[in-house]
Amino acid sequence: MGWTFMGSDGSPEATREEELADHRTQVLALHSYVMRLLMGDAARAEDIVQETLLRCWRTYGSIGNSMLRPWMFRVAKNLVIDSYRSSKVRPQEVGAEQLDACDSFELETSASVLNNIMIRQGLADLSTAHREALFEVYFRDRTLEEAAKSLGIPKGTLKSRVHYGLQALQRALAPAYAE
Repeated sequence: MGWTFMGSDGSPEATREEELADHRTQVLALHSYVMRLLMGDAARAEDIVQETLLRCWRTYGSIGNSMLRPWMFRVAKNLVIDSYRSSKVRPQEVGAEQLDACDSFELETSASVLNNIMIRQGLADLSTAHREALFEVYFRDRTLEEAAKSLGIPKGTLKSRVHYGLQALQRALAPAYAE
């Protein structure tokens, strides 16, 4: 069977080795074109080239020999575009490195949420005066003078409430962090 493929002229003088070398050159050119389109993604490029060659084989005889190479490059480009569009529709694929990063992010987020819950419970157990003092100084990020003025108490009283409030909060959180 003298299948003219990607630029071979199909003449009987061409040896099998020459045809295979020509086929290899054409496939490498197609592969390098697809690699450029996919910005270096070798695995996807191989899939696209394989699908392109499969479509070429399926349509054998319906395309003129002179139009085969441009047709294959166009088919490959269309497959890349289709691949890009379908990746936008389905959920994003993640690799092993990204999956590990997601797990650590979820653990950090879970730990952060748990810490917030425990701190809220600890603050709820404090007296109103201690909780207000800690809130003004730490959550509103006010100086001692500003917080004392806002609460309408002397600066020394505020310092005492902050000190004893932190101690009480530390005692409330100690069992959770004992391990």
